[in-house]
Amino acid sequence: MAETISSVANPLVKRVRALGDRKYRRREGAFVVQGIQPVWQAVEARADIEVLLVAPDLLRHAGALAMVEAQAAAGVRVARLSGELFGRIADRDAPTGLAAIVRATPAALPSLPVPGDAVFVALHTPGNPGNVGTIVRTASAAGATGVILIGPAADPYDPAAVKASMGALFTVPVATAASGAEFLTWARSHRVAVAATSAGASESHWHAEWRLPLALLLGSEGTGLPADLRDAADLRVAIPMTGTAESLNLAVAAGVLLYEVRRRTWAESGSG
Repeated sequence: MAETISSVANPLVKRVRALGDRKYRRREGAFVVQGIQPVWQAVEARADIEVLLVAPDLLRHAGALAMVEAQAAAGVRVARLSGELFGRIADRDAPTGLAAIVRATPAALPSLPVPGDAVFVALHTPGNPGNVGTIVRTASAAGATGVILIGPAADPYDPAAVKASMGALFTVPVATAASGAEFLTWARSHRVAVAATSAGASESHWHAEWRLPLALLLGSEGTGLPADLRDAADLRVAIPMTGTAESLNLAVAAGVLLYEVRRRTWAESGSG
């Protein structure tokens, strides 16, 4: 029977903790996933799992236990930790006893597939990893083709982003562009229409003419889109608002736009 790890000095435990640092994640091309559903989605998506971390004292889900055993039989490394130690490295108050180290890096923008009905969410320098993860999750729910991070953006493999994505990181491609100019060049070369969000736009997102393939372009939480990037878009749309709020949370705005696009395009195609 495999030995149960109980010491914080164990090299694997040190690696889990080190992967909390963005520079280490980037150098290693790996990140930590915690929770039954996200780990299960990683397995189902055939993600490159370096090791499954299991706390037998905590993991009571029969299906998850069977999945772990099946993965072990298939050659995936499984490490067993004491419940006390797992609790010390967990990112939640009531850990489920299942985690994984997964090897992955964001895709290069040129490698992103662009089908004719594609809908992308492009985020310019988003700073909040929780927002990035929530947008990836919403993109999955709305049937979006991918998420594009432009410029110095929050890490999609930050623990907060991974947690907020609820496993959607394994089904929604995430690509990066070094600059707005690189993103625009990619969009033009693939005939992707770019719709920029702007509070000052004269056209409501309810009345915009959405042309696919499409990229919904949103700015950072604090400063929004730079004027040159906003002005280079094919159309500029505003989300109508009432009340005293001056803006919506970035993830909320992305969700509003994604579902409006999908409502119209699915209705026009007879799907959805």
